[in-house]
Amino acid sequence: MTRHLRLIALLLPLWLMHGYAHAAAEDTGQVSSKELPVDITAINPEREVGYHVGDVLTRTLILKVADKYELLPTSIPIPGNQKRYRNKEQGIEIYASDLKHEHSGDQNIYTLRLSYQVFTSSIVAKPAALPPEFVKFTGEGQLYRVRLPSWNFRISPLAVYGSVRIEKDMSQFRGPLLLDDKRQQLTLRIALVVLGLSLLGLLYILGNRSWLPRMGGPFAKAMRIVRKTPQDAAGVQLAVSSLHQAFNQHAGHSVFTAEEVLAKLPQFGVMQAEIQQFFQLSRAVFFDAKAPSSLNEPAHVWLRKFSRRCRDVERGLK
Repeated sequence: MTRHLRLIALLLPLWLMHGYAHAAAEDTGQVSSKELPVDITAINPEREVGYHVGDVLTRTLILKVADKYELLPTSIPIPGNQKRYRNKEQGIEIYASDLKHEHSGDQNIYTLRLSYQVFTSSIVAKPAALPPEFVKFTGEGQLYRVRLPSWNFRISPLAVYGSVRIEKDMSQFRGPLLLDDKRQQLTLRIALVVLGLSLLGLLYILGNRSWLPRMGGPFAKAMRIVRKTPQDAAGVQLAVSSLHQAFNQHAGHSVFTAEEVLAKLPQFGVMQAEIQQFFQLSRAVFFDAKAPSSLNEPAHVWLRKFSRRCRDVERGLK
């Protein structure tokens, strides 16, 4: 027992001296010269230009270190502390700081979120920087100082000083000059819609095919036949027969006089005189070649015009 007491009495002064030396090193800022292996990942703001007085910049630093080392919370930057560059105030101070710690595997992971506020301005854009920060780690009875990287950016003026010519102000830090073209785009869309409707109307009026409703009626087909008939007696007979067939299809039965057509198809009332001329021409072509005709132009020319008029009435283009 006496032997153990003597051993404790010898070791106790050594232990006290070691603890005092460690505390003195931490208090006086004596740091180990050994480099601490810390994996540092910096997540900086997305842009580097265009900051004005009052803006807040936030960056996140992720520090990964072996679990035998611990970060001293008292070493993280203190809010309200102004930053200096070459011993000159930059007009930037720490706005807020937040430290989170987690343990993963054999590592300590520290997430340090630092916010800086700009409270200075200038008549021209000037460079600035979030200077390097220093934090301290303890482990293995030693104190380590770790440097966090800096980040450069630019502070822009609130207003342009003096007159500026855009063609001479081609700074790479200035974004492109954008013009509002919403009104022009609206005008272009309206013009395209009007053009589309106009083309559709022309297609409906001039088209001979059945692309749209009411385009493939009997008179549209008869008109195509009339346009292809030869300019002789046989061609006139074929044209008249095609138009007779169109009238019969519209009426649902055979019609032989203009009165029957107008009674059954009142929409053709706008062509009353022309329909009467058509039946007179039909009588002269098929039954009585000497019958008088009121046409003042060749029969094949008149039939083409007449078939077109019938097709337009058929489509509702009165």
